[in-house]
Amino acid sequence: MTGTDRLFLTLSWVIGMGCVIFLMLPIVITVAASFTSSSVYTLPPPEWSLRWYQSLERRSGLWEAVTLSLNLAVVSTLISLVLGTLAAVAVTRGRFRGREAIATFTVSPLMMPGLVVGVALLQFFREIGLRDAHWSLLLGHIVITLPFVMRTLLASMATFDFSLVDAARTLGLSYPRAILSVLIPNLAPAYLTGGLFAFLASMDNYPISIFLTDARNKTLPIKMLQYLEEQPDPSLAAISSGLILLAVIVLVIGSRTVGLNRMIQG
Repeated sequence: MTGTDRLFLTLSWVIGMGCVIFLMLPIVITVAASFTSSSVYTLPPPEWSLRWYQSLERRSGLWEAVTLSLNLAVVSTLISLVLGTLAAVAVTRGRFRGREAIATFTVSPLMMPGLVVGVALLQFFREIGLRDAHWSLLLGHIVITLPFVMRTLLASMATFDFSLVDAARTLGLSYPRAILSVLIPNLAPAYLTGGLFAFLASMDNYPISIFLTDARNKTLPIKMLQYLEEQPDPSLAAISSGLILLAVIVLVIGSRTVGLNRMIQG
């Protein structure tokens, strides 16, 4: 290895570590701030304490917001998996005009600013007379979770051998049963990946939810914004640390499940 190679290797490591530190530092600061005993954000904490985690039990409306967010995330993800499967199969196997347009349309919410999508959904729901906040939130979250599922499934189905599905049909299975018995098990990693990203995107969504909530139906990000305006204390860091932990747990479970699935198939 020449001196130039060593220089570029060292420079690459420095840049890489700098990027990691830049990305991880806000997370580390948030978690550290959640363990402070002070009533304000101070680093380093004067004393380490679980005070703000204990205070979450007394937070008004917090657990209702958590329950609503989890409910929306789970239901919207499941619906997106079903709709994404149907759309991806149609786009992949179909021989009709406009297939590319449909594929682009289904992932278009990812290409537009969230606030634009939120305003558009609000106007659309008002035009059709949908006033219920819970149903509006559910439909809005389906709109933002479907692109994650669709994009992942399209990439996987592009390399999938659909003759396996046809073979299952010649053995007596209906098309839906063939999809459930052959396609989904073989593309399990894609379903899991798309579902995980969809779930996390729903749990963390703010720009669309802010337009669709009401006084009785507030998701966790909207509730956190309300707490920030009313009483900005380190309990918000405790809530954020919980969301970080949830994301880590979901990603670890997903990684282990994908690895186990590949071992079984291997």
